[in-house]
Amino acid sequence: MSAHVDPSRAAPTSETPSRVGHDRVLQAEETRVHTRIQRLALGLEESRAYWANVDPEVPSAERSLAAFTGRWFGAKSLDRIRVLVPYLAARYDAFPNALAVLRRWRAMAPDTRRVLCHWHLQLSDPMYRRFTGEFLPARREALNASLDRDVVLRWVRTTFPDRWGESTLAQFAGKLLSAGAEAELVSPAPDPRKLPLPRVTDEALAYLLYLLREIRFEGSLTDNPYLHSVGLTGTFLDHRLRNVGAVQLRRVGNVSDFTWAHADLARWAETLS
Repeated sequence: MSAHVDPSRAAPTSETPSRVGHDRVLQAEETRVHTRIQRLALGLEESRAYWANVDPEVPSAERSLAAFTGRWFGAKSLDRIRVLVPYLAARYDAFPNALAVLRRWRAMAPDTRRVLCHWHLQLSDPMYRRFTGEFLPARREALNASLDRDVVLRWVRTTFPDRWGESTLAQFAGKLLSAGAEAELVSPAPDPRKLPLPRVTDEALAYLLYLLREIRFEGSLTDNPYLHSVGLTGTFLDHRLRNVGAVQLRRVGNVSDFTWAHADLARWAETLS
């Protein structure tokens, strides 16, 4: 099910789809499988630099040179920056309201930044979304929850059959592990890797829910790969939301009702220190 609601409502029932305005097209998670993760994994520091410097009014064709001359990414070469800028744009410019919040959010805690980068990579990359939102949660339920590169390679080969050669599949496996390690969803090398869960701050959780409220995605606001990837499902999610004043969840049978303290993501962000 594609879940989204009208942010103009003060206290909506958020599991019920509705339009945002009459002529505005909602942004949506990426559904086309691509290879961008091979050139940029989670990109924690690159993302922070992008948020701090990007001007959405500058045409995309001019941004790479501006980033190079402005040293957004330190001493990285112009060729590397010509990869970074459009790839970061795919993750963040695709959601203008979110990018506006991220550009102003200068006092973000490292744990918050990590999980926000993870969720935006999920939004922009269907392979990473399935890996972290479906495969890893299922793997964690195993008796001896761990994995290695060969396990991930078999998953990529089985999930996306007859699409790439073995060398490309191996590259995907390595990059998925690298991104997962940066997100603290899998332990660093060497193999076998353990499967921890990252710390999700109250601010990060509120950001995600307000963002998902404004976009189209597969699932619902209580059952989706973004929450699954960080272990927030069922009673665990209910427990966490007791302490997040910006969002309240009430369940009656199979119906989940959210109450929102703010009209949209931008207004929620105004409360950030």
